[in-house]
Amino acid sequence: MLPYLNIFGAEISTYMLCALIGILISGFYVCRTAKKRGHDNNDYIIFMLIFACGTLVGSHILFGITKFPVIIELFSNWSKYINSFEDFVNCMSIIFGGSVFYGGLLGGMAVGIIYGRKKKLDLSEYSDICAPMVPLFHFFGRIGCFFGGCCYGIESPFGFTVHGNELVPTINDVQRFPVQLFEAGLNLALFFVLAHLLKKNKFKGGLFAIYLVSYSIIRFFDEFLRGDTYRGFLFGLSTSQIISILIFIGAVIFLVVRHKKKLRDRQEYKTE
Repeated sequence: MLPYLNIFGAEISTYMLCALIGILISGFYVCRTAKKRGHDNNDYIIFMLIFACGTLVGSHILFGITKFPVIIELFSNWSKYINSFEDFVNCMSIIFGGSVFYGGLLGGMAVGIIYGRKKKLDLSEYSDICAPMVPLFHFFGRIGCFFGGCCYGIESPFGFTVHGNELVPTINDVQRFPVQLFEAGLNLALFFVLAHLLKKNKFKGGLFAIYLVSYSIIRFFDEFLRGDTYRGFLFGLSTSQIISILIFIGAVIFLVVRHKKKLRDRQEYKTE
C-alpha cells in the first residue's frame, strides 16, 4: 500500500495521481477515436467535461445515501453534533466525503443525456465512442484504490498483507485478496473488447448498454470478494450488488427493445 508519493518535496495522493492518469489516457482515447470517425474533438471534450461533472457529483451523493443511518443519527441528535458551522462542515465531509463508482456512473449518464438532448447531439454515436472510455478510466481508478487502501478485499490465504492503512486501521496486518487489482484487470479486458466492437461497428447505438451489462455482472460477483462491508447491505446483498441487478435489467431491456425496433424497421423497409 502506498497512499502518498513524495514528488519534488510535495506529498501527492497516489489515488488522485492514478485517477489523473486515467482521465488523460481515456480522454486521449476518446479524442483520437472521435477524430478517426470524422468528428470534432472539441465537441467530445466538452461532452466529457459535462460527463465528469455529473460523475463527481453523483459519486458523492450515492456515498452519502449509503451513510443514511449516520444522517438519521445526525438529525435525531442535532445539538449533540452540531454546535458551530465548522461542526456542520465536518459532518458533511464525513457523510459526503467519499465516493461510489456507481453513483458517478449514473450521475455522468444523467447529465450526459440531458446535455446531449439539449444540444441535439447524436447520443448513439457519443455513447458508443465513450463506452470503452469508462472501463479504461476505471482500470486506473482501481489501481489507485489498491495503493490508497480503500475498496479492499476479503481475508484470504493468498494476497497482500496491508500495513499502515490510516484510512481503515482495523485491516492492518491482515492478508487480503487484492480485489482492486482483480477488478482492474477485468476492466482493462472489457476496454479492449469494447474498443474492438467499436472499431468493427458492432452493436451500433448499443455499445454503452453492452458495457453496462458486462460491468454489472463483473461487479455483482466482484462484491463477494470485497471486505469493506461498511458500505451497507439489504436482503443479504451489498448496495452495489442491488444497483448491479437494476442496471443489468435496464440495459438488457434497452438492448431487447432496440433489437426489436431494428427488426421492425428492416421489415418495413423490405415491404416498401
